[in-house]
Formats: sequence, structure tokens, C-alpha cells
Amino acid sequence: MFQEIISGIVQGIFEWLPVSSEGVLFLLQANFFDPSQEMMDIFKGVLFLHLGTFLAALIYLRKDVLSIFKTIINYKSGGLEEKNIFKFLFVSTLVSGLLGLLLLKFFTGFDEEIKGVGRILTLIIGLLLLVTAFLQIKTRGGGPARNALHGDAGGLKGYNDPTLKDGILLGFVQGLSVLPGLSRSGLTVSFLLLRKFGEEASLRISFLMSLPVILAANILLNLPEASLYFSKEAMAGFLFSFLFGLLTIDLLIKTSRKINFGFFVLFFGILTILSVIIF
Repeated sequence: MFQEIISGIVQGIFEWLPVSSEGVLFLLQANFFDPSQEMMDIFKGVLFLHLGTFLAALIYLRKDVLSIFKTIINYKSGGLEEKNIFKFLFVSTLVSGLLGLLLLKFFTGFDEEIKGVGRILTLIIGLLLLVTAFLQIKTRGGGPARNALHGDAGGLKGYNDPTLKDGILLGFVQGLSVLPGLSRSGLTVSFLLLRKFGEEASLRISFLMSLPVILAANILLNLPEASLYFSKEAMAGFLFSFLFGLLTIDLLIKTSRKINFGFFVLFFGILTILSVIIF
């Protein structure tokens, strides 16, 4: 049970950061737990742990999720902003789901080669974030954090501003995260920041994007073997993933409100580059 508890804590903490929680869990599995386990079995176990952070995000973003469901039920009478975020989520989920399934078919046979590509992509993204951070800090200074959830007069996009083009791009980016070494939240938040979305808006959109994809992936890959995940050990991992996920998502959102946008991007860029060096 110790293995599952540690794995749950790691998933809960790393899910929201630009460090691949899957990569860290694969590393733990290969070096400390059971190195003989098949790669696909490890992947499915990690995917189940994602249900813990899925539930944490669902609870934290319950008002947003409820608003989206109301838009689906009463689409004609729904507001423009609600329709906007719903269309974005629909397109991004469709694109990332199709790309993720295609990559997953090839991922197990070429995991070492793909991991190398993933590390290069992560490093490039980290460097781009550092450039963005430098430009933001230089032009805006170190002033207080802005109301980045709904955009601001400085030109940052808000929570309800993603377009269909953003949906396609972010769906593609999220689909790539099935590759080992690529962080789903790190990729999506990074690209949202590079697309000039505010810090809190980027985090909320990224976390919302994770909900349908994680749920669908567990239904497709883990539901046929659902009985395997009702043991005490598996449920302990799920519970710790949920608890630490709920604690850390709240901490990250609150931190984003207090840090100037440029320094927030700098923080994400440094973490992204460190993830390549360390993991």
C-alpha cells in the first residue's frame, strides 16, 4: 500500500505543474517499485490515479462545470461567453482524443525514442517561456498581479476568450501529452500563456480541459478491467491523489493571483527546463 500512497501524493502534487506526473511515476516504478511491470500496465495505473486529480479539479471548478452543463442543456438561450468556452472544450477534447489514441498505438514500441523527442520539445517550450517572461517583465515591470481571469486592459485574454483556433491548437498540444516526459498541464498552461492568456485564466482553462479527456481515457482503457482498481491499495492511491490534488490546485490558483504575470511565466519556464534536466 506504501507504493500506492506515494504514487497518489506524487500525482496530486505534480499534476498541476509543468513537470510530467506520468514521467515521475514511471521513474518511481522503474527504479523503486516494480521495474519488471509492463509499460502499458504502468500507464493504466497512472491513468487511474488521474481520476483522483480529476475529482479534485471537478470539485474546485464545480461552478464552471455547472455553467457549461447548463449551456449544453439550454444552448439556444445560453450566453455568448458560456457558448465560447463550451465550443473550445468540445473542439480541444475531440482533437486531443484522436491524436492521443493514435500516438498511444505507437508509444509502447518506441518509448525510449519518443521520450527523447518529448524532452527536446519540453526544453524548447521552457526556453520560449523564458523569452516571454523577459519581455513581459521588461515592458510591464514588477507591478501587482492583474485580474487575469477575465483579461485586462493590457491585452491579456481572459477565461471566456478562447477561439476555435485555440481549441484546435490546444487540443493538439494536449494530445501530445500522452508521450512520456511531456506534462499535460505544463504543455497546455505554457501554450495558453504564450497565446497571451492571463495566468489564472490559463490555469483554469487547462484544468477544465483535463476533465473530459481523463474521464474518457479511463472509460476506454480502464473500464474493461475496472475490478482491478477496487482493491484497498488502488483506492488508497486514488484517495491521496484526490486530497493532495485538491490542496495543490488551490495553492497554485491563489499564487497566480499574487504574482506578476512575467514572474509567473518565468516560474513556469524554469520548472519546465528543470523537468528536462532532472527527469
